[in-house]
Amino acid sequence: MNPISIPAIRLHQQGIAPHRFTDPAEVVRWMGAIHAQNYHQAAWAIGARLPEGTQNYASYAMRKHHIVRTWSQRDTVHFVPAEDAGWMVALSAQRMIAKDARRLRQLGLDNATLDRAGKIFQKVLAGGESEHRGTLLYHLWAEGIACSGQRGTHIVKHLALRGLICIGPLRGKEQTIALLDDWVPNPRRLNRAESLVELARRYFISRGPATIHDFAWWADLTFTDAREGLEGAKPALISEKINDQEYWLAADARATTASSLVLLPCFDEYLLGYTDRDAVLAREHVTKVSPSGNGVFMAVIVSNGQIIGTWKRTIKRQQFITVADRRASKEILVISRQPFTHLTPDQDAAFEAAARRYAAFRGLEVVFD
Repeated sequence: MNPISIPAIRLHQQGIAPHRFTDPAEVVRWMGAIHAQNYHQAAWAIGARLPEGTQNYASYAMRKHHIVRTWSQRDTVHFVPAEDAGWMVALSAQRMIAKDARRLRQLGLDNATLDRAGKIFQKVLAGGESEHRGTLLYHLWAEGIACSGQRGTHIVKHLALRGLICIGPLRGKEQTIALLDDWVPNPRRLNRAESLVELARRYFISRGPATIHDFAWWADLTFTDAREGLEGAKPALISEKINDQEYWLAADARATTASSLVLLPCFDEYLLGYTDRDAVLAREHVTKVSPSGNGVFMAVIVSNGQIIGTWKRTIKRQQFITVADRRASKEILVISRQPFTHLTPDQDAAFEAAARRYAAFRGLEVVFD
């Protein structure tokens, strides 16, 4: 193996090119977890790994209790398989809680307050229903628990880290919250050692070639825990030395052979799933993908495994005249491209085809800026 083959294997193993999966739950189970702080971007991270479908696919999978969003690692929200949410959260919850201890004290959120909030949530959500986040915070206010500033956000997050709740499907444009045990009646239960091995196995078979440092950062684990997980997962893996670094990947991993140009969302696992991104992103272009350097990433154009630019999408209202000579409007999707270098005619055509596929996913007509 050489550095050039890394992108080709990752494209195949992540199901980006060619598509290997048929439904959102299958994608999320294979990947283990998908960054999902922004719901619509995360829905496209799933959609980009499916041959067809719309953004409603992710919502449908959530309503059917196949996938959920929760704080599974790195202090941020991920899509995870519903049946695995409990053990995934438990694996890194204590580290995240410890990191937040000072902020919770600043907000006046002690264990007694969080316990009270949890009991209120349990009462309101009893029966397996999901409810708007705003409605739940209203109930906290009514019981004397202030939710101003960041208090409401931290209450929800820490009740999720306790394994009490998860984020349910969108209702309208607002997220809902559900009791995890009610939403996932048949969870998969693993002890800590089993959890480390299972998470390592899923990470390396879906994202390999990758290093143990990549895994430890992605999973928000100590290096000791990451090594324990890797040791247990090794029967399903092989290792390769590349530039004096040891990379691990699935024993049956394959490289894509098809030429491809795809549009991936902000924070996609293809880029974000690793500490070392040199194999897919040239160092001179890093600041174009993450301009502020504070962990915010742009949506990217990927051609044959290499990130060659960024893209943006904006939803606008377009005015038109109906056949009845009346003024009306509709939403359209405006997509622009910012390549690092001039696109070839073939790349330009492939970009527009990929953009139309994304527009179909959103159910909107597309125009190019």
